[in-house]
Amino acid sequence: MNYKISRIAETIHASLPSPADPDHEISILLTDSRSLTYPDQSIFFAIRTRNNDGHRYMRDLYDRGVRHFVARHIPDDMASATDAVILLVPSVTRALQDLARAHRSRFDIPVVGITGSRGKTTVKEWLYQLLSSDYSIVRSPRSYNSQIGVPLSIWELDTDTTMAIFEAGISLPDEMTALQGIIKPNIGIITNIGPEHADGFTSLRTKCDEKVILMRDCDVIIYNGDDRVISEAVSEACIPAKEIAWSTRDSDRPLFISAIRRHRETTDIDFSYLRTDGSVTIPFTSDADIQNAIHCLALMLYLNRPADITASRISQLAPVATRMEVKEGVNDCLVIYDAYTSDLNSLQPALDFLNRRRTGRRSVTAIISDVMHETLEPQRLYREVARLLTQRGVDRVIGVGEEISANSRYFPADSRFFPSTSVMLSEMSADDFDRELVLVKGASRFHFEMIAEMLEARQHETVLEVNLDALVSNFNLYRSMLRPTTGIICMVKASGYGAGSYELAKTLQAQGAAYMAVAVLDEGVELREAGITMPVMVMNPHVANYKTMFAYRLEPEVYSFGILREIIREGEKCGITDFPVHIKLDTGMHRLGFIPEEIPELIDLLRRQKVVRPHSLFSHLATADCPHLNSYTEGQLKLFDSMCAQIQSAFSHYIMRHILNSAGIARYPSHQYDMVRLGIGLYGVATLPGGEPAGLRTVSSLRTVIISIREWPAGTTIGYGCRGVCTRRSRIATIPVGYADGIDRHLGNGGMRVWINGHRCPSIGNICMDACMIDVTDADCQVGDRVEIFGDNVPVEDLSDVLDTIPYEMLTSVSTRVKRIYYRE
Repeated sequence: MNYKISRIAETIHASLPSPADPDHEISILLTDSRSLTYPDQSIFFAIRTRNNDGHRYMRDLYDRGVRHFVARHIPDDMASATDAVILLVPSVTRALQDLARAHRSRFDIPVVGITGSRGKTTVKEWLYQLLSSDYSIVRSPRSYNSQIGVPLSIWELDTDTTMAIFEAGISLPDEMTALQGIIKPNIGIITNIGPEHADGFTSLRTKCDEKVILMRDCDVIIYNGDDRVISEAVSEACIPAKEIAWSTRDSDRPLFISAIRRHRETTDIDFSYLRTDGSVTIPFTSDADIQNAIHCLALMLYLNRPADITASRISQLAPVATRMEVKEGVNDCLVIYDAYTSDLNSLQPALDFLNRRRTGRRSVTAIISDVMHETLEPQRLYREVARLLTQRGVDRVIGVGEEISANSRYFPADSRFFPSTSVMLSEMSADDFDRELVLVKGASRFHFEMIAEMLEARQHETVLEVNLDALVSNFNLYRSMLRPTTGIICMVKASGYGAGSYELAKTLQAQGAAYMAVAVLDEGVELREAGITMPVMVMNPHVANYKTMFAYRLEPEVYSFGILREIIREGEKCGITDFPVHIKLDTGMHRLGFIPEEIPELIDLLRRQKVVRPHSLFSHLATADCPHLNSYTEGQLKLFDSMCAQIQSAFSHYIMRHILNSAGIARYPSHQYDMVRLGIGLYGVATLPGGEPAGLRTVSSLRTVIISIREWPAGTTIGYGCRGVCTRRSRIATIPVGYADGIDRHLGNGGMRVWINGHRCPSIGNICMDACMIDVTDADCQVGDRVEIFGDNVPVEDLSDVLDTIPYEMLTSVSTRVKRIYYRE
C-alpha cells in the first residue's frame, strides 16, 4: 500500500520540511541500506543499534536515489543534499513502530500472534500451508519478529489481506508491550517457553509473563495446558479470552490429546475437542513437530474447518526449512540454497542474503520455482518477480515450473525455463555453471535439493556446518561486556579457526566489527578479493611482496626493527606515506614484540620516516585464562600502560591500544582501551574454568552419516591390528570420516564418543584414513542416520581433553577436503 509522505510525517509526529512534495507516495520501509530496490518508493529509517548506526548510510542511499529519510539528526555529509526530505524524530525505532501501529489499525481481520521460545516460524508456516486456500494471508517474512522486524511485517498488510500471521520474539523485559500494540492479535498462540534468549530475565516465569502480554486483547489463546509455567502465567494475567489449553493428561481440557502413536515416518494423533472425537496423521515424528502440529490443529478446530479437510491438509504438511545455506559450488561457483518456501514475501530476504555475498568476479544466477501468491494474478506476480530480480542485479534466471514458464515473457531473453526439476536436470549439468553466484530457491514440492546437490563442489557425507547466527550471537555476547565505543578485532586467522574466513568475515563486517585479523598476507588478499572492505590486520607480515600489502591496504603488525625497516624501505620505493601499522609490545608473552629497553630507538625510527604511521599499540596476555596467575596478568597490564604512555608522548596523533583477548574481555573489562581482540570465544569455546562466559553458542559442528551397520558376536575384533574387541554381541557402524579428515588416531578405541540419535556412542578399533567404526549397540539407528563428531551435543573440548590439547587444534585440524556448509536460520 502507498502512503503520502505528508501522512507518514503526521503519523510519526514529524514536521515536513520545505523541499518535500506532500503528495509523494511511499510504499517501501527501508531499514537496511543493502536491501534497496526501488529508491523513489522508499523511505529509509536511520535506526541506531548497539552495533551500528543507520545515519552512516544516508549519504550512500541519497547518492543511489533515495530522497526520503527518518532520522534523529542530519549527518554532516547530508548538508549538501538540499532536496532530501528528512523527517526528524526523537526515536527512529519508535517512529517505525508508530507507523506500523497506525497501518495495522486499518484492518479488521483475523490476526494470529505467535510467541514462544521455539517453533514460532514452523507454526506460522504450517498455518499458512493449512489456511492459504481459505484466506489471503500476510505473514512475517522468515523470522521477522523483533522490534524492527514486526513493523516491517505489518507493513505488508494490504486491501486484499483477509488474515495475518505474525511472530513476536523478545530477549529483554518490557519489549512485548510495544509488539503487542503493533500486532494487536485476536488469536494468540504460545508455542513453548524455554531457555533461549533468556539472559535478560531472572527466570522462565518472568520470561513467560512477558510473552503473555501479547495475548492481552485476544479472543482466544492456544497453548500447552500441561506446561505449568505457561498455564500459571496465563491464569494470573486474567485475560478475558477463550482458552484452548490442550492437554495429553487432563480429559477435561477443551482439546484433549487422547493418544499419540508414532510410526516410522508418521504420527497418529487422536483427540477430543469439546467432546467430539477425531484423529489426524502428521508426516513427522519428533516431539517438537508433534507439539507444533497440535497448536495448528487447535486453531483449525477453533476456526471450524471441516474435519475431513483438516485431516487431509495436516497429513500433507511440508517441513519448514528455515536454514539458508552457503556451499562451495562446482567450477568456482558459490551456491546459496534456500528451501524456505517460494513466494514473493520470502524472495526479498533471499536476494538480500545473496547480494551480501556478491563479488565483482562472479555473475549472478537465480534458479527459482513457481512462486506462490494468494491474491496477485500470475501476470502481475511474475512481472513483479522479474522486476525484483533485475533490480537486485541478477544476470541469469532459470525458472522451474509450469506457471513461471507460462510467464517467461517478463524475464530477460537469455533466461531458461523448464516445466519440472527433472526436466531441468536432464537438460542442464554442472558444466552450464562457471564462476557464478547461484541462488537456488524453490517450493518443497519441486525438490530443489537435487539441484543444490548437482551444484555442490564436493559430494562427501562428512561436512563442517558453520552456524552464522551462532557467530553473531557470540559476537553480541562479548559486545555486551564492552563500552559502546570499544572496537572489536575479530580473529579470522587460520581460515577462521577452520571454519573458513570469508563467510565469517562477511557476517562480522555486517555486524560492525572494527577489524578483521589474519595470520599471513595471503589470507588478507583472499578476503579483499572476496569483497571484504573493512580494515584487515596482518599478524605476521614478513613477506616478499610488500606491493601487494600496500595495494590491498592490509595493515601489518610490526614486532621487530628488522621488519619495520623492511616495510619503510619497500614503502619508499612505492611512494607510500602514512601507511597504518600496529606496533606489538612484549609485556610478558616473550614471543614477539618490542621490549621496554627498545622503546627509545623505536620512537626515534618512527619519527625519522614518513612511510608508516603507528595506528595502534598492542600486546598479548599470557595468562588471562589462568585465575591463579592474576598477578602476572596485572603486571603485564601495568607494563603495557607504561610503554604505551611513553610512545604516545612522542606523537601528536592519537594511537589506539588493545591487549584483551577473549578471556581478558570477560575478566578485565577496565582494560578495554580502544579495541579488544576476540578469538576463540567468537567460535563458541568457553575460555575460563567453569565454562564462562555463559551463553556462548556452538559455531562449528563436524558431522557425518552412518554408511554401514553390522552385528558381530562377542570376541570379534574390529579394524587394523585387531585393536578393537567386541565384549558382547555388538552392532558396529562405519562412518566415512578418518584421520585424513582431521580425526586424530588417538581418538580410536573409545577415545571419542559421537552423538547418534540421543546417545553417545564410543569409537571401536583404530581410526582409518577415511573411516572409523562406532559401537552403536545401545543406540536406535540405521544406515543414513546423522552422526555428530563435535558440535552442540559433543563439545569440542571433550575431544581436545582426550588428546591433552586445546580446542584451537581440534577446530583447525579439520581437513580442507571436508565440505563447509554455512547457514543462517
